[in-house]
Amino acid sequence: MPRILFIASHRPDRSPAQRFRFEQYLSCLKENGIDYDFSYLITEADDKIFYAPGNLVNKLLVFFKSGLRRFRDVINADKYDIIFVQREAFMTGSSFFEKRFAKSKARLVFDFDDAIWYHDVSDANKKFGWLKDPSKTGRIIGLSDLVFAGNQYLADYAARFNNKVIIVPTTIDTEEYKPVRNVKRSDKVVIGWSGSITTIRHFELALPFLKILKEKYGDKIDIRVIGDGNYKNAELGIQGLAWRKETELDELSSFDIGIMPIPDDDWSKGKCGLKGLQYMALEIATVMSPVGVNSEIIQNGVNGFLAATTEEWVSAISKLIDDQEMRNRFGKNARTTVIDKYSVASQKKVYLNSFQQLITNKKK
Repeated sequence: MPRILFIASHRPDRSPAQRFRFEQYLSCLKENGIDYDFSYLITEADDKIFYAPGNLVNKLLVFFKSGLRRFRDVINADKYDIIFVQREAFMTGSSFFEKRFAKSKARLVFDFDDAIWYHDVSDANKKFGWLKDPSKTGRIIGLSDLVFAGNQYLADYAARFNNKVIIVPTTIDTEEYKPVRNVKRSDKVVIGWSGSITTIRHFELALPFLKILKEKYGDKIDIRVIGDGNYKNAELGIQGLAWRKETELDELSSFDIGIMPIPDDDWSKGKCGLKGLQYMALEIATVMSPVGVNSEIIQNGVNGFLAATTEEWVSAISKLIDDQEMRNRFGKNARTTVIDKYSVASQKKVYLNSFQQLITNKKK
């Protein structure tokens, strides 16, 4: 049976990039006669160390253990038909391990869903920023037998280093992400944002228009934040909720309107619209910044709204607050968009065909 080794940083269900780029396809591989192993670096215990401030000695221990894991992967590389690297094999600027994988008998596939050739380091690890080398992304792309890019912007970058690039959008499992009909509804119109501790700064781009909407509608609206349990905004009555996979669908389904504000910068142009797609799959009326792939996902006024300025955000959300029928119509159209273009069902043949071609054309 053909075998694939998936190389990633985080344990299963920990990272949205991993969950929505390859983890949700794993059962499909098994069903089609392809076996796999999953090698990740950061355990649940290590996670609490690695992404917290300080703790230098224990962080160095995590680095050491991670290096040992990757050396074992290199030793075992010839046992696999394909080695699939999601974003990077190791958390420093080195492409050492990818070079070793490329020299093995396995075909190397590289997958990325962000503009990771730009420098971006978590706040907890700023002092380790010198260890990062974003230019390694281009080197890894050049080493690969096939590159999966999450959107056209990423594909254009990858094409500078490799002509074997295909666009595979970030996808939603629409069998899992279905509208939850029995969720407890608020009497208020709920405007919601979902993200993480590291992207809460994107939510704060919404504060100017949310304050205007709160002044306009008062107790008619409620504003919710999922992803940062420590986030508070007394003026808007927000107490953030920590993200939990077990409750994610119910919490998202409490939204009447989902928002995805992002800055118009080079990093954001590499984003693949994941949060917006989650709202849309659940038939939540969605408003997104017209940045990058968002402008492809949203047909303005058909399956959602695009909004750039504060005035546009206030206008779009006001229309949705005032018109439940519009919210319902946008939600249904949005789910259809996801099913047709951004679902696991719509893209699984791309994954399978790509892998099967690589398996058939073994290295000589």
